[in-house]
Amino acid sequence: MQERVQKILAQAGFGSRRACEAFIEAGRVKVNGKVAVLGDKADPVKDAIQIDNREIPAIEQKVYIALYKPRKMLSDREPKNEHRPTIHDVVPDSDHLFSVGRLDFESEGLILLTNDGDLKQLLSHPRFGHEKEYKVLVAVRPDDEQLQKFRRGIVMEDGYRTRGAKVKVTKVHGKGAWLQVILSEGRKRQIRETCRLLGLPVVRIIRTRIGTLTLGNMKPKDWRFLTVEEVNALRSGKSFAEPSSNLRKPAGKDGRKPFSKPTNNPKRKR
Repeated sequence: MQERVQKILAQAGFGSRRACEAFIEAGRVKVNGKVAVLGDKADPVKDAIQIDNREIPAIEQKVYIALYKPRKMLSDREPKNEHRPTIHDVVPDSDHLFSVGRLDFESEGLILLTNDGDLKQLLSHPRFGHEKEYKVLVAVRPDDEQLQKFRRGIVMEDGYRTRGAKVKVTKVHGKGAWLQVILSEGRKRQIRETCRLLGLPVVRIIRTRIGTLTLGNMKPKDWRFLTVEEVNALRSGKSFAEPSSNLRKPAGKDGRKPFSKPTNNPKRKR
């Protein structure tokens, strides 16, 4: 993906963006052998970019993958001395990616895998208020008082008071019910602990949305690359029309051009 040359230089560690603009103005930067000028754009993966006739280090191509994590699977790398499946067993060559929106071992649903640290921070830190939406099956139908407490936020056993959540009953299920829960923060096991303290035993948790990104028609272990539009929507917080299916399974194929392909050693084309 093309970006302004000064931004690429700054990301490669050559100083602030303003300092890199000064390098360009001084004629010290070349793109594919041609002296760059302010406003020029380049693709750090495909183009040869030089400063003082020295090629800048390769910048890892950004990767964005949506995954449906099934139950009984870890959201991160396997701890030492444990032999449980992880999401990196599902998505090939993903060990260098980190997960946005981890789910506990028993929970399932949408996880984002990426090497974009800025986007991870934007979606993960509570101060940005990005929503995460869940379908939660509880074994007991909640009454109005329990729902109101959930909506106001409750004090956890460690003394932390959770932010208020958006909660409503969407469907009665036997003696229990399905809830729609929307959080603007993501403490570890927050929904399970909140429900436990409210006397609502959790049977199942499925995350269906992270910010503007939705689970759509994905099934457990399905994964796909995000489109440019989806990544831009996550950054801006503005929704857009959901793209057509682009799902991948461990042995599946599709012909749609992704936003980016995972690679541990990106190479420029000369």
